[in-house]
Amino acid sequence: MHIVYVSDGKAGHRSQALGLFKAMQRQSVETVSFEEILIEDLALFPLLLGLFRRSIPQLQTTPDFIFGVGSHTQLRVLLLGKIYTQAKTVILMKPNYPFAWFDYSVIPAHDNVQAFDHVIVTQGALNPIVNEQRHQSGRILIALGGSSKRHQWHDEKVFTSIQTIVEQHSDSEIVLTTSRRTPASFVARLNAHPFLPQVHFFPVEQTPQGWIFEEMQKAEAVWVTEDSVSMIYEALTAGCRVGVIAMDRVKQDRITTSVDGLLTKGIVSESLLFAQLPEPNAFKEAERVATYLLAQ
Repeated sequence: MHIVYVSDGKAGHRSQALGLFKAMQRQSVETVSFEEILIEDLALFPLLLGLFRRSIPQLQTTPDFIFGVGSHTQLRVLLLGKIYTQAKTVILMKPNYPFAWFDYSVIPAHDNVQAFDHVIVTQGALNPIVNEQRHQSGRILIALGGSSKRHQWHDEKVFTSIQTIVEQHSDSEIVLTTSRRTPASFVARLNAHPFLPQVHFFPVEQTPQGWIFEEMQKAEAVWVTEDSVSMIYEALTAGCRVGVIAMDRVKQDRITTSVDGLLTKGIVSESLLFAQLPEPNAFKEAERVATYLLAQ
C-alpha cells in the first residue's frame, strides 16, 4: 500500500499526515509506504496533462491513498485523484470544496461538521504520538507557547503559574520548555531565575526535532499554555495528565471553544496541582481514523 502526501511544507500539517500514515502502518497486514511531494513540485499544467496520460513523472509508485493538509494542497489532491482513479483522496481538514469531491474528509470537532459516511470527525488534529507507557512517576513537563491571534501573552500571569507549579511540587522532577512564540524577554527572565535544583530549563532553540514528543512519553503530567492547542492534544494522546495554564484571550472562536470543551468535560484542568488533574484519557484518534479507512 502506497500513500502520497501532498505537502505545503508546514510542520504542523506534516505531523497530521504522518500520524495517520503511522497508524495505518501499524494496523495494515501489508507493507505501507509514504511519499511526500511539495505543492511546488506539482505545477498545474503538468497535472492537467497527467489527466490524459493517467500518470505523472513525479510519482514513481502508483498511490492507494492521497493525503492533503492545508488549503493550498486541496486542488492538487483533487487532480491527483482524477489521474490515479484507484486511489482514495483524504483531506485532513474542513475542505474548501464540496465534501463529495474527496473520498474522505477528516475534520476536527471544533469545525462543527456532522460526521457521516465519508466525513470523520476527530477530537483535535491528528498527530504521530502513541502512548508508549513510559511515564515516570513525579516527572512534570511545562510547555510554553506565546501570543497568537486569539491569545495575548502576559508575563506575570504565566510566570506566577510556573512558580506555583514548581513550589507545589518540590519533590517532582520538572522540565520546562518554550516555543518559538515565547517572548525573548521572558526566556531571559527564566534563564535568570534561581529555580529549585529539580527544574531543568530547555529553551526551544536547545531542543532537537522530536524532543518534546519524547518528553511527553516520560512525563506523568504536562502543563501547557492554553494557546498551544496542538500540544494539549499531543499530551493527551501521549497518555499524560494535562493541565492548562490560562492566558488572556483576545477573542473567542472555534479553537478557544475547543479548549473550553475539554475543560468542561473534565479531560483537562486549569488547576496547578497535580492531585487535581484528571486521570489520563485514552486518546487514539489517528488509530481510530486508520481503522475506518482500512476497513473501507
